[in-house]
Amino acid sequence: MLERLPEFIGNHPILSLAFVGLTVAIIAMEIARLTRPFKAVTPAQLTQLINRENALVIDVSAIADFEKGHILGARHVAMSQFDPENKVLAKVKDLPVAVVCRNGLTSSDAAKRLAKAGFTKVYWLDGGLAAWQQAELPLAKGRG
Repeated sequence: MLERLPEFIGNHPILSLAFVGLTVAIIAMEIARLTRPFKAVTPAQLTQLINRENALVIDVSAIADFEKGHILGARHVAMSQFDPENKVLAKVKDLPVAVVCRNGLTSSDAAKRLAKAGFTKVYWLDGGLAAWQQAELPLAKGRG
């Protein structure tokens, strides 16, 4: 089988390059995931953090999205106003802090900023509130 590999690559150069490109991309993503300075958690793991370690949950969703539904006890901080050096956040540098948003994209940036600012226990809800809802966990509505 391997003796026919050069023939296959010669007959299908675009397909072969696509395969190599995808393989490199997957490896790079896995390395980035393993070396990020915060830990991704599932909705069940976040529930345990909240219940057992009294984790502070920061929701960086838009205010309209936050009012539609958020994790009970979460504090809203608009991403445009998110500052890890804030006096309130500085008090919880050594406590568990979990960052969430609608789909998990914005909150991963916030989690990176917290870790870079010296927070020691930074968590990120993988999949965001969409994953929370998919796990059929409750949401609070309104401002808080």
